[in-house]
Amino acid sequence: MNVYEGIQLRRSVRQYDKRPIEKETIEKLLRAAMQAPSAANQQPWEFLVVENPETLQKLSNAHTYATPMKNATLAIIVLAKEEGLLFPQYWQQDLAAATQNILLAAVEFGLGAVWMGVAPEEDRMAYVKDLFQLPQGVKGFAMLALGYSSGNVFKDRFDAGRIHYEKY
Repeated sequence: MNVYEGIQLRRSVRQYDKRPIEKETIEKLLRAAMQAPSAANQQPWEFLVVENPETLQKLSNAHTYATPMKNATLAIIVLAKEEGLLFPQYWQQDLAAATQNILLAAVEFGLGAVWMGVAPEEDRMAYVKDLFQLPQGVKGFAMLALGYSSGNVFKDRFDAGRIHYEKY
């Protein structure tokens, strides 16, 4: 599968088989995340890997849209480390790129995944901080639920009406 095909196949998947995800695959997902572009190469990311079913259940209570965590076999919590950032105003862009890389790599490995926002919602950020006892200067950005999926259904989202050439 090439990158374009992976982008076309990527969907938010919320139902998963109970098969565990191999450690090698988890490492590849995180390697993909860390290849993301980053403002001034500041790389403000850290990642928390969760496989414990009890913790996944607790994550499903983080907010209204977090219920897919109950069915996931793996969660990756994308964290921001604020210390030493050259351009702190861009940490969310950096982490969004890392998060998207995980989602695209998941397709390559036959995984389903869904991105659940944490930042900038203060209550969600506090929930993640408290649940994992994050140190000062580290905060939650996103939660990804992952697992083996029964497949993705392609839906063409292309809309030529949203494209403007040279002027609006």
